[in-house]
Amino acid sequence: MTDRGYRTVRDPLWNTIRLDPTAARIVDTTAFQRLRYIRQLGLAHLVYPGATHTRFDHALGVYHLTTTALRMLRERGATPPEVWEGEELVPFAALLHDIGHYAFSHALEELEPEMIPADHEAVAERFFQSPELREALAPLGLGAEDRIRALINGEGDLPLRGLVSGSLDLDKMEYLKRDAYFCGVPYGEVDVGRLLQGLVLLPCPVTGQWELGVHEKAVAALESLLFAKYQMFRNVYWHHAVRSATALYKRIVEEAVVAGLLDPDELVGPTDEQLLYEIQRRAGEDDGEVAERLVTRWIPALRNRRLPKRAVELTAADLQGRRVEDWVVGDSPWKRAVEDELALELGLQSGEVMIDFPYKRAMFQLDLLIERRSGAVERLGPAGLPGLLDLPRVTGELYRAARVLRVFTFERRDVPVERVLEKITQPE
Repeated sequence: MTDRGYRTVRDPLWNTIRLDPTAARIVDTTAFQRLRYIRQLGLAHLVYPGATHTRFDHALGVYHLTTTALRMLRERGATPPEVWEGEELVPFAALLHDIGHYAFSHALEELEPEMIPADHEAVAERFFQSPELREALAPLGLGAEDRIRALINGEGDLPLRGLVSGSLDLDKMEYLKRDAYFCGVPYGEVDVGRLLQGLVLLPCPVTGQWELGVHEKAVAALESLLFAKYQMFRNVYWHHAVRSATALYKRIVEEAVVAGLLDPDELVGPTDEQLLYEIQRRAGEDDGEVAERLVTRWIPALRNRRLPKRAVELTAADLQGRRVEDWVVGDSPWKRAVEDELALELGLQSGEVMIDFPYKRAMFQLDLLIERRSGAVERLGPAGLPGLLDLPRVTGELYRAARVLRVFTFERRDVPVERVLEKITQPE
């Protein structure tokens, strides 16, 4: 068998990643090469210096795990032929799952909808329209692009879609391992080998439709993945300085869009450094007040790691008996009004107080089939399976513990906690 068209990539996590000819063509496109310059963890490198890994590395890793999982599932056999429909597209959906990411990854998706064109999965559609990527996918046949996008979005009923989008998709396994490795922390340790060995294709006991599931023998590894995710959010993704840098970056982009220096559609395409450079260039050519603030204060502060300071930090225990207003999540006009009111009281400029209360939709999303040692198949949902997997029953408490409400100020200020509670919370 010839290896013509195949390519080998060395990777610090998975050692050797072998790209087939179609994958190699995809990787060579401009759209995919752009991912080399989109940091996987946004601004986390300002806290964890090793966290300069990119969406490019991660996408190759997910492709590798996907081809490995498909091979192992094939070796197990005992599934009807129709279960394998779309198998030839699954590795490429894995490879392209992050093609639409904005600069600095997920940060901009926290802005209000009118500030950005769409989330990264919807934006991916624009990249799929590029002639170069369409040509790379052409050997897969007519309609391949649409079917790949459907797999990425978790749409349709192909049994293998769970490898790309779902409770046990390989994206999660890869990013937890890679992020922990490059941050130099022990929290993201996941037994990927055991999880891959435990993957099975199972018929749903209610509908009869085949889905990706896991054997009971791999449940402990699944539990470790869930806890690793919690630990990474608590210690890395939502680290106070990472959130401070993210809040400043969002404010820079938001102000640039509102001031007309940047159109929301122009957020699609630039890499990390390209976007910051372009905002700084345009602001430098503008004589407005916002432009001056961007050029002289905010962008230099981000580049030189002079991050906004923690003026208030409230944990779940501190918020006991209080309900945080819904508008605090995201970047709504109501939130900005409160921030600017506080800024005025503190002698700061407009935009230099930032309220941050991170949110992760379905952090512990669970909906998959479990094959018991007896051969019975059961659905594992948000409540877990008593006596087998009980961690999901406390996920609400874990999520609340990971979230911290913070008020950042561009310069160090003392902010009365009672004033913050009065403005952004209500008694339960």
